Amino acid sequence: MDEGGTPLLPDSLIYHIFLSLGPADVLAAGLVCRQWQAVSRDEFLWREQFYRYYQVARDVPRHPAATSWYEEFRRLYDTVPCVEVQTLKEHTDQVLHLSFSHSGYQFASCSKDCTVKIWSNDLTISLLHSADMRPYNWSYTQFSQFNQDDSLLLASGVFLGPHNSSSGEIAVISLDNFALLSRVRNKPYDVFGCWLTETSLISGNLHRIGDITSCSVLWLNNAFQVRAGVPPAAAPSLAWCPPAVSHPQDVESENVNVVKRLFKIQNLNASTIRTVMVADCSRFDSPDLLLDAGAAPGRVFDLGSDSEGEAVGPGSGPAPAHTKEGLRRFLDGLLDGRAQPQLSEHALETKVAELLAQGRTKPPEHSMADAHKLLIFTTGCLTYSPHQIGIKQILPHQMTTAGPVLGEGRGSDAFFDALDHVIDVHGHIIGMGLSPDNSGSVVADPMQPPPIAEEIDLLVFDLKTMREVKRALRAHRAYTPNDECFFIFLDVSRDFVASGAEDRHGYIWDRHYNICLAKLRHQDVVNSVVFSPQEQELLLTASDDATIKAWRSPRTVRIHQAARPRPHPFLSWFASQKR
Repeated sequence: MDEGGTPLLPDSLIYHIFLSLGPADVLAAGLVCRQWQAVSRDEFLWREQFYRYYQVARDVPRHPAATSWYEEFRRLYDTVPCVEVQTLKEHTDQVLHLSFSHSGYQFASCSKDCTVKIWSNDLTISLLHSADMRPYNWSYTQFSQFNQDDSLLLASGVFLGPHNSSSGEIAVISLDNFALLSRVRNKPYDVFGCWLTETSLISGNLHRIGDITSCSVLWLNNAFQVRAGVPPAAAPSLAWCPPAVSHPQDVESENVNVVKRLFKIQNLNASTIRTVMVADCSRFDSPDLLLDAGAAPGRVFDLGSDSEGEAVGPGSGPAPAHTKEGLRRFLDGLLDGRAQPQLSEHALETKVAELLAQGRTKPPEHSMADAHKLLIFTTGCLTYSPHQIGIKQILPHQMTTAGPVLGEGRGSDAFFDALDHVIDVHGHIIGMGLSPDNSGSVVADPMQPPPIAEEIDLLVFDLKTMREVKRALRAHRAYTPNDECFFIFLDVSRDFVASGAEDRHGYIWDRHYNICLAKLRHQDVVNSVVFSPQEQELLLTASDDATIKAWRSPRTVRIHQAARPRPHPFLSWFASQKR
């Protein structure tokens, strides 16, 4: 300014100069004088800085909740949990999974060291309890989940049975005294299991029918051991009594918990049901949008094209009449010796299984009158690699342990259950996660296997409309061959999506702008990531390097570390960082 206080340069010229500067330099220049300060907060200036710095497509609008471009820039830079604040080394082997309690006060970790550890989440994380599952013939622990009121913890792992056969087992641990309340077998082990209600959980069992044909049965279990004639309320005191009746799954679990069969679904081409989770549809604003009213059951939503088609085959609703007739003619001709099929043995088995299931598949039940839940899992129809997401309604009458036991009265061996929806992503699904409001699901999907492609996509689809919402940029990689078990546990917060990867990093994306915001370094594969349900600015990552890392946002780090308020905290932090 001149001696009279008049600006020597007009605002428009300063604006154009500031356009050539980076964000940190613009903030620093704004400290020079009031004129530069006013220009440095210009909305159009920060709009340009935002799109240029984060490389967001110009047609993507500003987040609807944002008040200004400057504040939106600051939100993405200052509230992403990318600062490592603590490394936990209590595990002695690969850490496979992390889960938070709903209150956010505790979290659990599972590991190849065969322990389930329960931690207290404070400013400094501390270990509360470690449960060693090796005395129960477990090989390792792989998954955990807190029930809704955080009184019980479900932990699943790989169980070594007789003759070195392996399946899964689910254990229920009390969070009051860390007592092991019950155990139930779970097959295959990567069903994982999940809570349906406060005191009931879902497990799986696999029955072989042919060489590449099987059926998956999903069971409803009590969290507490149940003996004949003993009400569930008295069960906790009986946690280690021997079973009074044979296990309905014909396995060697310590306790008898299975009380009702939920669904029985046919599997073709060596596929199985895996990664079971429950979405609470009562949280939706419009529950009637969950399934298309009047739509035929078993609709297949093909994310590889813009069209929709009816699913053909068992587990996907009734097949068209001409398809049924064609299969019947094929089988009749084969049995009469008139046809010589040019098919492999496995292809022939699949065709015969499809035909036999047509008259034994029960169509879905639909009830929109009451709030219900969705059972979501990975499956397939073409290969053992999971490439489809199956969705099945759980109606209110199915959520209670009262009523017929083990499917009695339903003709338990007389039919398969059809799925309500199948979403085919045309890729090996290696992870799924639900958003906090349960309205959307995120899938990590390396396209066009086998083998697993090195580039991994993140797909987001809406459970209200069963449509793909967006596909995130490819920012992380996988190297595991398709014939090995590989699963990454994703997580979703209000604003962010997080995932691990085999390139020794965790990744964080913004849900609205579809951009990668941070890479979180480990020394080995990152298997699991989880946001605190109470503060998305805290993220935990678990790795094959046997560590758990806690990451906080720059904003919360400053708040926790600062003895007194500092002027221009965003500028001072921003200028000191290098990306």
